[in-house]
Amino acid sequence: MAHDLGTLLRLSLGLSAWKEFRGSRWSLRVNPSSGNLHPTEAYIVAGAIDGLSETPALYHYAPDRHALELRCRFAPDAWDAAMAGAQDAWLVVLTSIHWREAWKYGERAFRYCQHDLGHAIAAVSIAGTLVGRHARMLPEWSARDIAALTGIDRDEDYVDAEREEPGCVLMVSPQPPGSSHATAVARPLIDAVAAGTWTGRASQLSEDHVQWTFIDEIAEATRGQGFSPPAPPAPPAQPAPHYPAALLLQRRSAVALDGRTPIDADQFFAMLARLMPAASAPFDAVWWDARIHLLLFVHRVTGVDPGAYVLVRAASALDPLRAACGRPFEWEPAHPSLPLFALARGDCRAVAQRVSCDQAIAGDGCFSLGMIADFEGSLDARGAAFYRHLFWESGVVGQVLYLEAEAAGVRGTGIGCFYDDPVHDLLGLTGHAFQSLYHFSVGTHVDDARLTTEPGYTWESESMNQSPVASP
Repeated sequence: MAHDLGTLLRLSLGLSAWKEFRGSRWSLRVNPSSGNLHPTEAYIVAGAIDGLSETPALYHYAPDRHALELRCRFAPDAWDAAMAGAQDAWLVVLTSIHWREAWKYGERAFRYCQHDLGHAIAAVSIAGTLVGRHARMLPEWSARDIAALTGIDRDEDYVDAEREEPGCVLMVSPQPPGSSHATAVARPLIDAVAAGTWTGRASQLSEDHVQWTFIDEIAEATRGQGFSPPAPPAPPAQPAPHYPAALLLQRRSAVALDGRTPIDADQFFAMLARLMPAASAPFDAVWWDARIHLLLFVHRVTGVDPGAYVLVRAASALDPLRAACGRPFEWEPAHPSLPLFALARGDCRAVAQRVSCDQAIAGDGCFSLGMIADFEGSLDARGAAFYRHLFWESGVVGQVLYLEAEAAGVRGTGIGCFYDDPVHDLLGLTGHAFQSLYHFSVGTHVDDARLTTEPGYTWESESMNQSPVASP
């Protein structure tokens, strides 16, 4: 059990490599992050595990050492009561430290933290498949309950340290998401950790801070009270993609793309097919139906005309999205089995670059895209707390795109800096029915030969193919 938990964490949230240039050395992680700043923290709640604890316990994951830091031991009967029928499951709880992004990006930090958390959700779900487990988000858990479970509401443990914002709870279990045991009861666990034995304190990141009150306000406005479990969506069943450990560890964010090399149509369509909702990892980790759709700028795909396309990831969104677009697009079906539609054909490299904060990487790839959210209707139906979920879904989609690019021999990069209004103007969108949330580019990367690369941990081989065990 400890070995499997270690493998899960290593292949989802651990260090993937070290880079070095002229005496400067920095780490990369399996889960991507805006600016490589990594605001996402992870906690594990589990029953007794040989080699870790003889009782149920809460741990904090420290990726720099690939170690589990004990935070709280609590009574076994509480674990049994809360996890009846699923005592062999683990709870992976994700939180965010806004300051890790805010010191560099200011107000944009909030959405970057949500992107990153979505990537982490997908990374945990995909890594779970390699140890025979399924991950599913538990919507019933409120922000307050998540804070109490993880101890991030313990003022005495955060003296001078930056506070963490509750994210979500994932159950990682041998049972699939649709099973009768795919749940966990909050109150017994919260009461148990409150009465448990605590240890450790948070470390301070910076002595000086800039107070970004906007981030505090949006965080407060979007804290969830928990969602009643809806009827699960019924996307098509398909086998989970097989991403071997080596592929998960080799994922990188491209810094530059060559602007010349194409991919072929089969590769392109295969990537898009993997981005469609499915009853397999990582999309079965989320509890809502698809709300993210893709505005694609095709530049260099052999057999596909350059131009702007839309991939509509939920059939129910096609007519509303088409009606919301105030420009006379073609809307011509562009694939026999994918909901892909050609809007306008022609060279769109300049416009792709322009809407992505004038970054060349958006025009130099084989294709780039903007993720368009079914925004206003989602918030009207589920409240302000669902705002975060839209960004989480964009991160889940982005993580699959990263891995599909790697598997195809190219590379992707998430683009958090983009111009919202020009994207909306391009489509003729008005109001808030649909909103741009995240951009991405895929192409042939340009390696920087000046950088040296080392494994994420000294105890790993150069091949990075081993499955390590979590440290207690």
